[in-house]
Amino acid sequence: MKSFQGVSFVIFIYYSGVVFIGCDTQVQTVTARHHDTPDFLTEATSASVTETPSTISVTTEKTAKEKEDELRYKSVTGKESAKHWKNLAQSNLRERQRIRPIEKVAKNIIYFVGDGMSVPTVAGARIFKGQSEGLHFGEEAQLHMETFPFLGASKTFCSDAQVADSACSATALFTGSKTNIKTIGVTPDVSVGDCFQQMQPENQLSSILEWAQKEGKSTGIVTTTRITHATPAGCYSRIAHRDWENDVEITKAGQDPEKCDDIAEQLILREPGRNINVILGGGRKHLLPSTEVDFESKQNGSRNDSKNLIEMWKAAHANQTSQYVDRVETLLNVDTKNLDYLLGLFAPDHIEYSDNITTNHDPTLLNMTTIAIRILSKNPNGFFLMVEGGRIDHALHENFGKRALLEAVEFDSAIARADEMTDDDDTLITVTSDHSHVMSIAGYPIRGNPILAVAENSDIDGLPYTTISFANGPGFRNQTSNGLRPNVSEDDLMKIDYRQFAGLPSKYETHGGDDVFIFSKGPYAHYLTGVNLQNYIPHVMAYAACIGPAGMEQSPLCNEIRSTSASARLTNLNISLQLVLLAALSANRIICSFL
Repeated sequence: MKSFQGVSFVIFIYYSGVVFIGCDTQVQTVTARHHDTPDFLTEATSASVTETPSTISVTTEKTAKEKEDELRYKSVTGKESAKHWKNLAQSNLRERQRIRPIEKVAKNIIYFVGDGMSVPTVAGARIFKGQSEGLHFGEEAQLHMETFPFLGASKTFCSDAQVADSACSATALFTGSKTNIKTIGVTPDVSVGDCFQQMQPENQLSSILEWAQKEGKSTGIVTTTRITHATPAGCYSRIAHRDWENDVEITKAGQDPEKCDDIAEQLILREPGRNINVILGGGRKHLLPSTEVDFESKQNGSRNDSKNLIEMWKAAHANQTSQYVDRVETLLNVDTKNLDYLLGLFAPDHIEYSDNITTNHDPTLLNMTTIAIRILSKNPNGFFLMVEGGRIDHALHENFGKRALLEAVEFDSAIARADEMTDDDDTLITVTSDHSHVMSIAGYPIRGNPILAVAENSDIDGLPYTTISFANGPGFRNQTSNGLRPNVSEDDLMKIDYRQFAGLPSKYETHGGDDVFIFSKGPYAHYLTGVNLQNYIPHVMAYAACIGPAGMEQSPLCNEIRSTSASARLTNLNISLQLVLLAALSANRIICSFL
């Protein structure tokens, strides 16, 4: 904690350093991590310091040097001084020098996918978070994912498409192979909608979730979308069309659902789906028959094959510690210590946007992530967990700028929770996106300008435009009767469902083809730096965790673990044989005593 007596200056401390924002006559107290305190603060004060691993407590009075620094800060611009930026950079440099790669076996893997979380979305979410939290400007904020020590980029194109959808990109993210657009978990030899080729074993890919299961790890998938949507389906499904979430969709496509398993069926009845320990998301309708009415939507289920897959899941796990939940209240009260299998479906379709979940009794992504980790972490062999912030993508498709940024901030809070609950030494956490979007942050707005507000006026028509805009989408507007653009200053720009302006009309905004970030920490996270093919990511995870099919590169530490494990098994076998021998000898003596 930092306390300043007398005439004090208010500061905001964030993960990278300190920003002065003005003077105050009251005592101000803020908290910072130890390594984030730049030298210009400690040098400028005479202080008594109490240090712990995570915080420093400082009580100070202003010195002449500090007063000089304050005057320098306040001069001319009223913003941070050059000395501040120099010291902040030096502090960051010292922090970077302390980073060391961790080359240990990853017991656990947590794979965060921000659906559609483009680079501008990350930047916009950072500013939005800072301004929402009351920072002086907002740009100085930091998302938790941005504290991760290693950063790379991912090239997201598909086998047959320059710009990816979530199906082919999910295949790359989870199976380590690129494939065709709209297909999931199958090789590029499978054309879109080809049921026959989908079912051929040689065309079916295995996922990192399946690799983890085969090594005895617990597994889980958590999403704010339908559990059968493209990204989560990439963990367990092999399908020739991403829309085949139930048997009816396969019939509509002119295919035979008796020969071609739909996504929901694969989740509940096929491997590796039926072995997943924790399944949390939306999409009940695809697991319910058309003869049953959903309690929330009051609409019939989507299946025509009479299968109630929820009841089938319950029956399959009846002899195990399992539970099905459909309300947040029930989820938050599950006994995680005595539960090995959990199915939670909280909406007939996607889970509501985070600004509206309370009304619908839906959980937050943070809620679901917390419960999943508590259940999965009981396995001494470790776990694999995929967490998707899926509604970032949906908000962007609608040109809902504010909603998209809010979803990204909520996604980041789940990342922070997972980081808090795990240890860097044995858990590899990776945060990335499946593809980009066409949202941009543009113009020349002044520092601290609200990210959702007007940036400036056009130098052509003199009308204002917002900092956030889209290349295409439903936010397109025709010219007014006088031949000019609509005047956005007359709009309520802060509405949660306000559509930012789009350059050309389309029913939904499209994805973008630019690269996306890879944030990572934990064992072998340093292998995820640089610019990489998207399908490279699960190969690094498998390498770090000693999982995956034969022929894949693995850490040299894997052989040591397997040798140790084999020795342990041999030791256990020898002990068992000795016990059997002793029992036989004892029995022999007893028999002989009667003869």
